[in-house]
Amino acid sequence: MVELRPALRNRLVVFGAGIVAVIVVLAVFAGVVTPYDPTEMKVIDALKAPSVAHPFGTDRFGRDVLSRTIHGSRIALGVALSSITLAFVLGTLLGVIGGYAGGWPDLAIGRTMDVLFSFPTLILAIGIAAMLGPGLDNAALAIAVVYAPLFSRVARGPVIAERAKDYVSAALALGAGPLRMAFRHILPNVMAPLIVQVSIGLAYAILTEAALSYLGLGTQPPAPSWGTMLNEGRTYLETAPWMSVFPGVAIMLAVLGFNLLGDGLREVLDPQLRGR
Repeated sequence: MVELRPALRNRLVVFGAGIVAVIVVLAVFAGVVTPYDPTEMKVIDALKAPSVAHPFGTDRFGRDVLSRTIHGSRIALGVALSSITLAFVLGTLLGVIGGYAGGWPDLAIGRTMDVLFSFPTLILAIGIAAMLGPGLDNAALAIAVVYAPLFSRVARGPVIAERAKDYVSAALALGAGPLRMAFRHILPNVMAPLIVQVSIGLAYAILTEAALSYLGLGTQPPAPSWGTMLNEGRTYLETAPWMSVFPGVAIMLAVLGFNLLGDGLREVLDPQLRGR
């Protein structure tokens, strides 16, 4: 049974889980909790400072920054979840195949992952997104390609360790095929580090999506994205800093929350840490 008490004793982990929970709730109920339409323009209200009517102020088109920030969480989480899910599936599949098969499949997969690892993450994501063209789907695909090698590496090592254990030899002696052995018996025993990596990957995916949107390769205006909001507010940093401050804080909190949640999952799922 998974023991939750070690993680719950860590206040930072609880804080991170709380941040993630709030962001998820806001993303799910964005259409209910936001006071204004995030794309509605009211030029007469342009660049208004934070007030009771507009707690986060308004942007250059008079759009409510609070509403756009909340709706931006829906885009950020949607892209992060879709891209990391794809990266998890592809990376884990390649890692399990390479780690279990060994030989030339492992060598081919390993060298391909090394090529992808040789590029800085953000630069590779920008390059892929630029080739595919701007848009949310292409940004999600670019992020998935960038982070799939990480899941492959995380899966490969534990699979190699599990392959040498007695229960694998016993299952093979009883007639278990290689695919059944790899994905039904070995994969469930190496899921713990992969689950932790999913949480950390979500944090980096949110950051990467914001960077791509900032550069015009992700979410396209007028859709509210934290990265797009930062780009729109950079020319108003002196006169209307709230246009950039609030989406910037949202990005920071989201990344912090998922990173702290990943630390908590590691404490829960790692037997060595549970024993401390």
